[in-house]
Amino acid sequence: MADSPSQQRVRQALAAKGLSADIVEFDAHTRTSQQAADAIGCQVAQIAKSLVFKALDSQTALLVIASGANRVCERKLAALIGEPIGKADAEFVRQQTGFAIGGVSPVGHVTPLQIVIDQDILQFDTLWAAAGTPNSVFKLTPQALIEASGGKLADIRLD
Repeated sequence: MADSPSQQRVRQALAAKGLSADIVEFDAHTRTSQQAADAIGCQVAQIAKSLVFKALDSQTALLVIASGANRVCERKLAALIGEPIGKADAEFVRQQTGFAIGGVSPVGHVTPLQIVIDQDILQFDTLWAAAGTPNSVFKLTPQALIEASGGKLADIRLD
């Protein structure tokens, strides 16, 4: 099956960083971390979920890549970026990333984004991330995720 335009953007962004993507597409949605883990057959914590927040003062997008088992502490995140944050609606997410919620990839965005990565991902050898659609994923290492996304590691887990 041919890649969708979103999947092509993910594949091209990874290739630009010297990485190849083996995109796996499922019949069922993999929008949530649990759905993705069930489809893949991995731990929920191995899902590198992409969450988009809106920095309220600057009105810019902030992409958080978190372990699928973790909730993000918005207080820690706001302190890290130095301004209050809020939830991003579906339209804002698509405008800023080029992807629909549930398919936001850690790479291949239509606008440059500030990216923060949950340090808990480092405990795994393999991660799975959305490949641009709500039913496709690709496998990578934590180090490849950091390098490909340009994200900054931080303690952002809600305790």
